[in-house]
Amino acid sequence: MLVNPSQILDLIDAVQRLGVAYHFEKEIEDALQIIYHHHCNHVQVDDDDDDLYTTAVRFRLLREHGFNVDCETFNKFKDEEGEFKQSLISDVKGMLELYEAAHFLLHGESILEEALSFTKFHLKLAETEVDYPLSTQIANALNRPLRKSLPRLVAKSFISIYEGCGTHDQNLLKFAKLDFKILQHLHKKEIHELTRWWKGLDVSTNFSFARDRLVEGYFWMLGVYFEPRYSIARTFATKLIALLSILDDIYDAYGTYEELEILTKAIHRWDINCIDQLPDYMKLWYREALNVYKDMEDLMSKEGKAYRVQFAIDAMKRQSQAFYEEAKWLHENYIPTVEEYMPIALMSCGYMNLTIASFVGMEDAITKETFIWAFNHPKILRASSAICRLMSDIVSHKFEQERGHVSSAVECYMKQYGASMQAAHDEFLKQVNDAWKDINEGFLKPTAAPALNRILNLARIMDLYHKGEDAYTLAGDSAKTSITALLIDSIPI
Repeated sequence: MLVNPSQILDLIDAVQRLGVAYHFEKEIEDALQIIYHHHCNHVQVDDDDDDLYTTAVRFRLLREHGFNVDCETFNKFKDEEGEFKQSLISDVKGMLELYEAAHFLLHGESILEEALSFTKFHLKLAETEVDYPLSTQIANALNRPLRKSLPRLVAKSFISIYEGCGTHDQNLLKFAKLDFKILQHLHKKEIHELTRWWKGLDVSTNFSFARDRLVEGYFWMLGVYFEPRYSIARTFATKLIALLSILDDIYDAYGTYEELEILTKAIHRWDINCIDQLPDYMKLWYREALNVYKDMEDLMSKEGKAYRVQFAIDAMKRQSQAFYEEAKWLHENYIPTVEEYMPIALMSCGYMNLTIASFVGMEDAITKETFIWAFNHPKILRASSAICRLMSDIVSHKFEQERGHVSSAVECYMKQYGASMQAAHDEFLKQVNDAWKDINEGFLKPTAAPALNRILNLARIMDLYHKGEDAYTLAGDSAKTSITALLIDSIPI
């Protein structure tokens, strides 16, 4: 029986990392509510709960679930000079948890900035000095902290790590392995059905100029939500991202300016009668786009939620208009200022569109007000979009400029400020870090977690697909390795 709050925190942490928390959402929320009440009301707890490890785990889990806990709780780990105590360095597990907790920082939380620098430096030194599985946990965290990691990839990695811990719960481990196997079977079935739809479009023939990235697109949406209850939602969103990828290539690389003007007007009208005005290669895309949304509308109508699809259509119209504005800049050989570029680029990156599309097939916690909130591009969604746009521009601008492409944020910044490419990269990486703080801020209650988690996971996908390479466009190693881990590699029971 678990009576110590630190034991409860450890169990919640293990359940989350093993990827089975979706079975226990209410139980986890209730337990954290009690812990938050005790913590914030300074109820006396055991001295063990005040060590670095437990303080950091508690802070991370509470922040993750929307509780606004004070980062000043870490001041007790500083010395008289205001530096983190040197005695903490030998507590490697505690240091690792402080590192993970520090990634939940908000703007102005300097103590967490200091904690991040302090722990990162010493964990790099400790990585080769400690045994498995702690060494692997450190390596994984330094590569990508939990806050930026996709839950399914965390689960795949942590199952073996947890098994290597002498204190693991055998029943929980077996449950996690079985759950992973069941979900993997479901996900394989979904991708099989989607592949059949994709082959029906004969993309390699009808859109030979476009990226053929159905599997990468499915993995993108699998990152957004993996749970069985979102199967219909995931299928719809995958079809959308696959069609969006083709549309992006039509606007970026293939369509003439005159053709793009006609296409943009047709998308704005959203009427099958517009199809005769389009070039042949656009007709198939346009017809299929209308069909995909109509099929989803038919499904949603049975639940009285047809209004959701209209929001998704309106989001598509917004994105196509942004695509057209960028095509106009390219047509006119115009390099906009960063201030001109970003509002259009945040829309053209597609994250508002994908966010709204991801809501369409979700549960009743997503209300009409949620769609209106997202459609107004709130701060957390702008932050996720900024992460998408800036990380993409940093890794892809060289390749895109070589093939003739609208100026990216990098070229806009270099021209406007007479700056070097590296200076532009540094500035935008700083903005990406600030955007993560905005996401952390947006997670503090009261906005419903199901909506926020979609936005967070979209940002996490970008950290995977565009950290150091454009793994989506170029089918890079990070994409291939991750897809293999979730959809091909099995876990021994």
